[in-house]
Amino acid sequence: MDKMMDSPWFLRITALLLAMLLFLTIKADDENLNAATTGSMTDVIRDVPVEVYYDDGNLVLTGVPETVDMTIVGPTSIVQTAKQLQDFTVFVDLRDLNMGEHNIMLQVENVSDKLQVRLDPAYIEVNIEERITRELRVDPEFNERLLAEDYILTGMKSDPERVKVTGARSIIDSISFVKATVTGDQDLTKTFTQESSVKVLDKDLSKLNVTIEPQQVNVTIDIEEYSKEVPITLRQTGAAIDGVTINNLTASFAMLRAYGNRDDIDALDEIVVDVDISKLEDSKKLTLKIPQPKGVTRFSEPEIKVDADVTPAPEEGSA
Repeated sequence: MDKMMDSPWFLRITALLLAMLLFLTIKADDENLNAATTGSMTDVIRDVPVEVYYDDGNLVLTGVPETVDMTIVGPTSIVQTAKQLQDFTVFVDLRDLNMGEHNIMLQVENVSDKLQVRLDPAYIEVNIEERITRELRVDPEFNERLLAEDYILTGMKSDPERVKVTGARSIIDSISFVKATVTGDQDLTKTFTQESSVKVLDKDLSKLNVTIEPQQVNVTIDIEEYSKEVPITLRQTGAAIDGVTINNLTASFAMLRAYGNRDDIDALDEIVVDVDISKLEDSKKLTLKIPQPKGVTRFSEPEIKVDADVTPAPEEGSA
């Protein structure tokens, strides 16, 4: 055995076999590599953006998807390069079409002619409409259940009061409401202003796809304590001085707004102000504090002026 291994022919044959094995291995690798680069491959590129060419200044489109799925078939190396670079464009050109509904085929540009391309969807139903703008009034919206007890909503105002709404004519024609909803904490007692988003809705209160300018408005919610207007009654108290005649007592205003507890305010029929005539000797203007009944927290005026028309007592010794 040792003699065989020492034989030159044995060594030559062994070297030849190793050389052949190495050759076959390299050839197999080359064939695999060639198959990988020249064989056919299928792949899907998802969510490819769709470019749209049209007169966006005067027209509005519906029906164009934001993205599509793209299947590519071809040589492996080209498929892999296309998927990695994604330097192609999926588009639809509507610039030569009239307004109305159209069935349009999506197109692809800047893709190798060695690739087969399929888009999903391949065709789309597009509606081309006139773009119009209308100026509409904003209606503020507020939940009055957020008010504290015995407080009421006295007004709501949006600044600006009107917004510009732009969209397809059919959508603009379907607008029923332009709202700006205001929220807040429970038990509100003071007037406040809040920035609110404008919503454009149809008759079913579904939000419409339009452009709003401005999108935000400032809404002021006016809150006051519960109140009502109550008449003033002047009541004479005391006795007039001998010889003095009280001709007339006239209040500076006939009605007064009372604020406070709802039940107590509703029960008020009048506010009685007492005028002590026992101190009147001649005509004068009186300033009197208005009495505050139970449940009233304040009046629109804390005092009232009374014009007392008085005839003085005759002087002694006069004819």
